[in-house]
Amino acid sequence: MALQIRNLLKCGNLINESMKFFPRSIVMSSLRKNTTADEGKTQETKPPPVGGDKSSDFDIDNLNKKIVELSEKNDELLDKYKRALADGENLRQRLVKQISDAKIFGVQSLCKDLLDVADVLSKATESVPKEELNEKNPHLKSLYEGLVVTEAQLKNVFKRYGLEHVNPLNEKFDPNYHEALFQQSFEDDQQINNNNNILY
Repeated sequence: MALQIRNLLKCGNLINESMKFFPRSIVMSSLRKNTTADEGKTQETKPPPVGGDKSSDFDIDNLNKKIVELSEKNDELLDKYKRALADGENLRQRLVKQISDAKIFGVQSLCKDLLDVADVLSKATESVPKEELNEKNPHLKSLYEGLVVTEAQLKNVFKRYGLEHVNPLNEKFDPNYHEALFQQSFEDDQQINNNNNILY
């Protein structure tokens, strides 16, 4: 109870101190000024009486024409704005497609150039006689192992970019995958008998 009384006294002291800065007469006079100013504003903003005056009809017609002109101009600008947004979006989509195509074609040309390297590596590993790969020729053995590892890594890179190893030997000729170097007649199904290069 004593604590509540102390709090009330503190609040009373704060109110008294604030009244020193804002005396009651100043507050009341400012309130009176605000109410008289509000009354003056309401009197000033009253619309003029509507009558059969020709000048007011002329003003209304002019305003209606102006409204129609502005709404047409607004519609035109809104249409131009929407078209500009659509053009910007189309341009963005075209650029994204061109960038992705450039990446694909860049990788494609690189992989095509690396196919010759893969062919040379495979021929190099095939040309080494297996009998020579022993302890008597450690340099040849390490060179062969290095070539095999390099070829394996190159094949992994090809797989990563979607190139797959295709061995067309003894398969039916498919022009979508195979390239004919010369023509030879067969009695049975057309099969690929000679394969110089492994295809990817």
